[in-house]
Amino acid sequence: MKKALLLFTLFAGMLSATRAATGDSTGHDTIGPVACDTVKTGVYITSIHNIDFRQKEYTMDMWLWMRYKNKALDFWNNMEVPQAKSVIKSFATIDSSGDDIYLLMKLQCVMQDSWRIGNFPFDDQVLRFSVENSQFDRKVMVFIVDTSGKSFDPKFTLRGWHIDTMSISSGLRAYETAFGDVHIPKPHVEYSSFKMKVNISRDALGLFWKMFLGMYMAFLAAYMCFYIHLDNTDSRFSLSVGGLFAVVGNKYIIESSLPESLSFTLVDTLHGIALLFIVIIIICNVVGLRLIKSGKEDRAVRFNSIAGKGLIIAYILLNVFFIVKAMKGF
Repeated sequence: MKKALLLFTLFAGMLSATRAATGDSTGHDTIGPVACDTVKTGVYITSIHNIDFRQKEYTMDMWLWMRYKNKALDFWNNMEVPQAKSVIKSFATIDSSGDDIYLLMKLQCVMQDSWRIGNFPFDDQVLRFSVENSQFDRKVMVFIVDTSGKSFDPKFTLRGWHIDTMSISSGLRAYETAFGDVHIPKPHVEYSSFKMKVNISRDALGLFWKMFLGMYMAFLAAYMCFYIHLDNTDSRFSLSVGGLFAVVGNKYIIESSLPESLSFTLVDTLHGIALLFIVIIIICNVVGLRLIKSGKEDRAVRFNSIAGKGLIIAYILLNVFFIVKAMKGF
């Protein structure tokens, strides 16, 4: 009997020590220890608008809902949207009458993201949205995805864009810091994250001609000098130089609506080709003028004809090549 009592006392002591060692280890002791919980989360997008390339932002309206058991997970006050410039919460519904807590709220988020403008205006973009709890890390709560139903309103249209795919998932977000919490021995914490990606592509054909029509008209004006008699040097050089400045002006107008880019974009490529070919046209005018001054008029006429045909063919082929490459996303 004494041995049984002794064994029971030792077992109770070991169990108590184990519970103490496996308690709350998040370092957030403001409301006491909490139990680990899963948060079933879903989203329904009602609108995406105000896509601003210059400011690298867009606005997204959505309904967000969560279902969980732990009352300590106060998402109304502790929800964080990492990439958002601003978040407006409205029309909140909180139901805690059952075993689970159900939270439904309307969000309007001004999101900041980086744009890929290498193939602009034939560009594809990825809009990202994520949610975290700013108070508890993954040891206390994890997100799981509510995949029932659709995730966006099929009736709303994103003007000038097509929604190709949309995916929602959950994962972990690592921070290489302890946020000043002395109870965390290593400056590394991980938070559960609810993630959403929306892949969109631009309806670009109309926008392309709207943006680049001025450039092509300027090049054609410069190219028309090949059809002006070689003796009329003033008109030939005036058209070429005027086309050169028109292309430069068109390039600055387009770039004023785009964010700065360190890489060479399609806009840079097409304008660079136009500028290069106009410079070649000016050089051809100079060569033709020198031949005329040397008394080689027949040779000048032949050179003018060959140069004109060769330049227009090369210009069209280069434009088609780079435009098709951009449309295919290469």
